[in-house]
Amino acid sequence: MKQKILHRFRNLSFRNKITTICLAISMIPLLLLGLLGYWQISSQMITASKKNLEETLRQTGDALDYKLSTYMNALELITWDETIKTSIVKKYATNYDLYMFYKESVDSLFLNIRSQNPDIEMISLYTDADINPHTPYVCPLETAEGFHWYEQAVASTVPFFQVSEDGKKLFLLGQMYYKHPTNITVACITINMDALFESVSYLAENSYGFLIMDDAGQPVYEMAAFPENSAYPSVSQEQILQNIMPSSLVSARYTLKESQWSACLYRPLHELRVSLRHFQLIALTIAILCVLVSIMASALLSKIISKPLEQLSLDIKKVEHGNYDIISVPDDRTDEIGQLQYSFQAMVAQLNHMINEVLIAKINQQKYELRMLQAQINPHFLYNSLSLINSQAILSGQTGISEMAQLLSTFYRTMLNKGKSFTTVKQEIENTKAYVSIQQIMHSYSFDVAYDIDERCLNFPVLNLILQPLAENSILHGLDKKLTPGKGILTIFCRLDGNDMLFRISDNGSGMSEEQCQTIITSNSRGYGVKNVHQRIQLYYGANRGLQYRSTPGVGTCVTICLTCNPETDITD
Repeated sequence: MKQKILHRFRNLSFRNKITTICLAISMIPLLLLGLLGYWQISSQMITASKKNLEETLRQTGDALDYKLSTYMNALELITWDETIKTSIVKKYATNYDLYMFYKESVDSLFLNIRSQNPDIEMISLYTDADINPHTPYVCPLETAEGFHWYEQAVASTVPFFQVSEDGKKLFLLGQMYYKHPTNITVACITINMDALFESVSYLAENSYGFLIMDDAGQPVYEMAAFPENSAYPSVSQEQILQNIMPSSLVSARYTLKESQWSACLYRPLHELRVSLRHFQLIALTIAILCVLVSIMASALLSKIISKPLEQLSLDIKKVEHGNYDIISVPDDRTDEIGQLQYSFQAMVAQLNHMINEVLIAKINQQKYELRMLQAQINPHFLYNSLSLINSQAILSGQTGISEMAQLLSTFYRTMLNKGKSFTTVKQEIENTKAYVSIQQIMHSYSFDVAYDIDERCLNFPVLNLILQPLAENSILHGLDKKLTPGKGILTIFCRLDGNDMLFRISDNGSGMSEEQCQTIITSNSRGYGVKNVHQRIQLYYGANRGLQYRSTPGVGTCVTICLTCNPETDITD
């Protein structure tokens, strides 16, 4: 049954499908849009509330961290004070000397610290050194034995915070630092808890719960101000410590940096739902209005949309069958469908133009450029060659003249190739050999050349004039700039590899950087260069073919060409 209904729906016309969809949507708007609106708004509000809760806790934590850091700095100011450290264990000749120490060092320092930190109620030193007490600032260590922090303060050299048994005071304790301790002196800073947590008191006015626990999991400070009813569930310290919060609460956690205390801030979701009610009503109203508009607009929408799309579908079928000329004239409309019709017509016209004109014109242009390049003779190269021929004729006789003349004849004959785009591998190699031999003569045989040619490749057709420019580049930019010892060597390699021909030209010249290897086939050059060879190979053999350079500065350069063998290529063009 289900498959039959789906089959019928798929076979409906586009106009009937639009009407059917609109009618189906109109039957379930209240449930679908109402639930969707409620869920989205609720989710966004809860997410925003969580972020706000985290930000509130972070700001509160930063404020507490700042205060605790201030207390810790005050403790370090005392415990690292060299005057107090040495004077507390010093033997005094008279009570006057001891009195002056208390007055000038202890009293002044403690009063200064308390004046800058109003939260500090008292600062005391408890020592086992043989010194007269100065109550309440300097006291014997044995008087602290009854305090609950005594054992940890005596055993630990690391400063720590300790809450008083009644929870109203906070003690910061730490020992004096001695390189070679012989006595124990404990500094105790007493802090008012209400003053410390004054910055979080505003949370109680907004139905927040706040709990701080020490690194042992014991509560340090707790605050919660919720009405006692079912909308505000109770939560115990054990649940907060174990991070088992009721689903009706949203919470966030933060670790204080100075004390490793863990802070938890939580708030009932009921507070959020109260602010969500008017958003829920708006969402439901919008859902109902959307259903009514969709029902009234279904008939008009199906008529407006389906007609031009049906015509466009017919045009697409024509193009699919290769007819690029029979295109219907679009309606005089400027909406999206009208723009789609005009865009489709422009696309087909452009496609037709590219197929019939651009691609063919591009190929013809490349052929024309090659023939123009073949018809040009590098004046400097020609003049230098003729000058050398003349010198050879004067100094050494006809042997040099004959050799140079033959090489020049072979080079220009194979280079021009009667204006053809393709030649054989054999002729391309002859052209390259003639050019390299001329360069050897011009360079007084300062470099050698080695040929490794697979004779199976000689009769295959290949694009004309692709090896000579690469050999020229290796000589002029590689071997001529060689700085390392040893004679320069140019190697020209050709092998048949399955259905591919592999050409490789390498030298042991100056080499190039990796960046130069990547840009050499794209950079502009004067006359016929590497870039032109690369573009012609890609045009005739495909974009995945071309030149591949490998080079190492000071070692040499190697360029590789991999071409597909095609014995049927017409070399008469």
